[in-house]
Amino acid sequence: MQQYQLDFIKLALKCDTLRFGKFNLKSGRTSPYFFNAVLFCTGESLHLLGNHYATALQTAGLEYDALFGPAYKGIPLVSATSIALAAQHNKNIPYAFNRKEVKDHGEGGQMVGADLKGQRVIIIDDVITAGTAIRESVSFLKEAGAILSGVLIALDRQERGQGTLSAIQEIEEQYDIPVISIITMQDLMSYLQQEKQLETLTNMRTYRDQYGVL
Repeated sequence: MQQYQLDFIKLALKCDTLRFGKFNLKSGRTSPYFFNAVLFCTGESLHLLGNHYATALQTAGLEYDALFGPAYKGIPLVSATSIALAAQHNKNIPYAFNRKEVKDHGEGGQMVGADLKGQRVIIIDDVITAGTAIRESVSFLKEAGAILSGVLIALDRQERGQGTLSAIQEIEEQYDIPVISIITMQDLMSYLQQEKQLETLTNMRTYRDQYGVL
């Protein structure tokens, strides 16, 4: 695990974005951890979060021309990432996001920000659960004439959906694109091992054995 990933975990714990315990998920599963990105809700935390997204994107080495954040949670994420790329990596990358509803006055339309036509685009989001939001974004970007280059999220839970694959693996297979993350469930387990939080680590291993993907 790299230093920026460890720093991200510590930030998530500090902001109560990442919690360990017992949580009932929408899927019906009982998870030993929960991640809620909306709790990165201060100027400082959003600044640091953008740095982590930007570092993960730089580390992955993907080729891209622009960023896209799906409404609503993706809007602050793509904004913070774009700022961090300029401030920390000297990369002036345009970005855009969508409206939930089409605007019928003023400039109109559903896209806000940069023109993505012909641009290689990275989608910036928090997590992928069922993959519905990402698929909607892919359709929206194709209509806008963009070229999908990949997806960047905060956390890969590395667990199966309804079948043998995770939602992330399904997205990668369906659209032939990489999905990268700042951290994974395995990174969380490495952190717990390092901090000697052995009871929580045991619960994580049990959950991974039951629902994890290869």
